[in-house]
Formats: sequence, C-alpha cells, structure tokens
Amino acid sequence: MRSDSSEHGAALRTILKVSSRGPTVNTQAPTPNFKAAASGRNQFNPTLEISLLMLLSLIWGSSFTLIKVAIETIPPLTMTATRVTIAALLLVLIARMRGLSLPRERGIGLAFLIQGLLQSALPFTLINWGEKHIASGLTGVLNATPPIFVLLITAATGHGSQRITMQKTIGVGTGLAGVLVTIGLQPLRELQTAVPLAQIAVLGASLCYALAPMWGQRFSNLAAIVTAAGAMSGSAILMLPAAVIIERPWTLSPAPEAVLAVIILAVLCTAIAMIIYFRLVRTLGPLGTTSGSYLRAGFAVALGILFLGEDFTWSMIAGMILIILGVIAVTVPLRWSWSKV
Repeated sequence: MRSDSSEHGAALRTILKVSSRGPTVNTQAPTPNFKAAASGRNQFNPTLEISLLMLLSLIWGSSFTLIKVAIETIPPLTMTATRVTIAALLLVLIARMRGLSLPRERGIGLAFLIQGLLQSALPFTLINWGEKHIASGLTGVLNATPPIFVLLITAATGHGSQRITMQKTIGVGTGLAGVLVTIGLQPLRELQTAVPLAQIAVLGASLCYALAPMWGQRFSNLAAIVTAAGAMSGSAILMLPAAVIIERPWTLSPAPEAVLAVIILAVLCTAIAMIIYFRLVRTLGPLGTTSGSYLRAGFAVALGILFLGEDFTWSMIAGMILIILGVIAVTVPLRWSWSKV
C-alpha cells in the first residue's frame, strides 16, 4: 500500500509540474484517484472541481428550505431515517447497475457506519431538530462553520497532508466574512432570543461535517458511488431503529408537501449530492470540500428570497463575491513565481 501511495504522489507531482513562470498548483493538494482517472481525465481540473462544489452547495443550500417545510409534520428522527433509507436504496441500485458492489474487507462495515454517522445520521438529525426552534437564516450562518472546525482540527492534530498556508487562512476568513455580509446582521441579533440548545445542535452538525471528510479520505481508493452507498447504508442502519422506537412513524399524519420535501431531500440532496461529495473529498480534500458551506449559506439566503419572501439586500451581491473568492483561495492553493526584471 505504501509503494502505491508513493507512486501516486510522484505521478501527481509530475502531472502538476509546470513552468516556473506564472501560477502552479501546490503539490500539497490531495492526490486524485488515479484508478478513476485512468478511464478519462488524468489531471486535476480546478475549474471542474469548483463548479461541482458550487453545484453541491446549491443542492445542499436548498435543503434548509425543504427541511423547514417537512419539519412541520414530520419529526426529526423520522425525517432523517426516511431520507437516508431512500438514498441508500437508490445509491446501492445505481452501484449495482454499474456493476459495482460494496466491499467486504474486514472492518469496512464499521468504517461505513462511522462515516454514515458523521456525514448524515447525526448532522441531519441535529439540523432537523434545530430548525424547529431557530430561524433558517440563523441555521445557515451557524452551519457555515465547518471550514473553521477543519482548520482548527488540522492545526491541533496535524491531520492530513495539506499545509495550513496563509492563503488558506485568508480564504477561510474571507468566506466567513462573505457569509456575514450575505446574511446580514438580523440573524446575529436573534442569537439572544433563539433557543441555545438549537444553536449548539447546528454547531454540532457543523463539527460533524468537518470530521466527515477527514474520515472519508480512507475510502479514496473506492468509486464515489460505492463510498456513498456504503456510508448511506450505514446511516440507514443507525437511524431506522431509532426512528421506529422513539417516534413511531406509523402513527404520524404528514402533510403532502412534507412528504414531497423529504423525497426531494432523499433523492437530490442526499443520493445525488453524496456522489458529488465523495468525489470532492478525493480531489479537493477536507478543507476544500467543507469550504462549500459558505456557498451553501449564500444559496440558502437566495432561495429564501425566492421561495420564502425574504427581503432582498444588495449586501447579498457583495457577500457572494467574498464567498466565491474565499472558496477559490481555500480550494486552489496557487504558488506564484515572479521573474526578476
């Protein structure tokens, strides 16, 4: 295994090495999956990966609105259990159609359970419960903090191969500033009136989102669809018993729009999103992937304006510019070489 890793690292440095003039991609970036790359593209494409990050952020940004609709008549555990179970079945089906199956190596089942807990089961439930008690805008602000947690965890533990450069630190700060500008001050004023436990719950979800891609790097040799199917199956195994025992879902009478919202959450915001997510974990790394939380907050505000009748503010434009600049700074570490005149 170590020899394969060394070969991949050498291959990455060879592929990404360019002229000393102009910007070059830092070789500390996560190594792409070369098995997957062999079938097509064999070079990291920052434009494509950032585009996928923006798409994922848009998909997940819409989940705040959908959760708000569903939580009125579907309790948190049942919503999470239904969401992850539908997504797991769909992902396993897609994997089988592509001739893939879940690996059976020793310990892989437990690894998938932990991934499912960190990436879906626990954070979904915490956000569901939190949105019962605090505003969706405030939820978006608090849930934009995973890159901060990743940066702090990386600094404290030295986890991963990515160096915490000044550019990444500035990128995190710029992205956070963009979130604050986009959301405005009103949600921050609600900190004194919102239920404290709900705020802690959403921050707990952000911590889970920071830890999940770190743990998920161990699946880098698996196809994204296989990792997504395994992790979501682990989530379903954890959540179904909890929902059945605690909330007795067969006694509920959910509204039709709530049922539709959960189906969209399962198919689009979970199954499809997870395929994109685990690809980005391999290509952008934990900090780069979690930086999408800034965009997610911005999209949540935009969708609130469109569908929830929230007031439009010009600060949103300025905020989104800062968010995009922050994401680029975090996800594409560039080294500039200047020629002596």
